[in-house]
Amino acid sequence: MRRLRRLITAPFAFALAGCLLLTGWALWSDGIFDGPIAGQVRESSVYADPGIDLDQQAAERVIGNRRLVVVMLEPGADLAEACDSIGTVADGNVGLILSPETGPDPVFDRYGCSLIPGYDDENFGKAFAADMTIANGVAGFVDRPIDALKVVAVNYDTLVKAGTVPDGPRSFSPSLPRYLAAAAAIAAVLIGTTTIYVFSYRAGRIAAARRARREAATDSRSVLSAGAAGLAQQIIELDRRYQPRISQSGAYQGRPRQGSFEFEYPRLAADYGKLLESIQKADSLGGRETDDIADRIGALSQRATRLADKTE
Repeated sequence: MRRLRRLITAPFAFALAGCLLLTGWALWSDGIFDGPIAGQVRESSVYADPGIDLDQQAAERVIGNRRLVVVMLEPGADLAEACDSIGTVADGNVGLILSPETGPDPVFDRYGCSLIPGYDDENFGKAFAADMTIANGVAGFVDRPIDALKVVAVNYDTLVKAGTVPDGPRSFSPSLPRYLAAAAAIAAVLIGTTTIYVFSYRAGRIAAARRARREAATDSRSVLSAGAAGLAQQIIELDRRYQPRISQSGAYQGRPRQGSFEFEYPRLAADYGKLLESIQKADSLGGRETDDIADRIGALSQRATRLADKTE
C-alpha cells in the first residue's frame, strides 16, 4: 500500500495524468465522438449520405468559403436530429438539411438549421428568417443536387446583402488541444535536446578528466620506470664491484665496518627490493603514490652514486 501511495504521489504520476487528460481533451475536441455527419462537417461545408449521387469536390467549389453548411441525407432521415448533430461543429454558420422525398414527383424535404451567433437569443428573428429563406427554390432539384447547391448559395448571398446573416468566410481552425499538443511536442524536443546536450557535456568533461588522469598516471609510471631502470643499472654495477671484493677477502669475519662499501651495499640492495615491491603495489592501485616512490628512487640513486664513489 505504501508503494502504491508513493507511486501515485510521485511527480511522474502527475505528469502522466496531465498527459492523459491532454490526450483525452484533444481526442474529444477533435471529434472522436462525432458521428459521420459531424465528422465530415468539421472539415467540410457539404455532407452527403452514401445514397446521394453528389460530386463532393464540385459541391465544395459551389459553396466556396461561405459560412454555409449543407447536409444531404437519404429519404426518411431525421432532419432535426441531423441539425442537432452539427450544432457544435457548424456553430456560427447557416445550415440547411435536405432529404429527397419518395413519390412520383419527388422534392427535397428541407430543414433550416441556422446557427448564426445569437440564434437562440438576440438574433432569433434573423435565424428564423434565414431558415425560411435559405431553401427557397431547391425543391425541384432532387435529381440535380449540384444545381440545388447553386440555388442555396444564391439564397445565402441574398441573406448576407440584406444583413440577415453575418458576412465573412468560414474558418476551419484546429482545436486548442492540437496547439497544446504541438507546443508540448516542441517543448519535449527542446527539453530533450537540452538534456542530451547537458548530459553529453558532463559526460565529455568526466571522460576528459579521466583521460587526463590516465595520461598523468601513464607519464608518472614512465618516469618511475625510467628512474627504476637507471637505479637497477647502478645496482648491477655495484654488484659487479661487490662480488670481487668478497672473493678477494674471503668470507667476512664478524660485522663489516659501518659506513664501508661492504656494509652499505647489502642495505642498498635490500632497500631496492622493497622499492620494487612498492612499485608493483602502486601499479595494482592504478599508479597511486607515485610521488613517494619517485622520491625513494632518487634517494636510492644518490646512495648508489656515493657507494660507487667509494670504490673508485
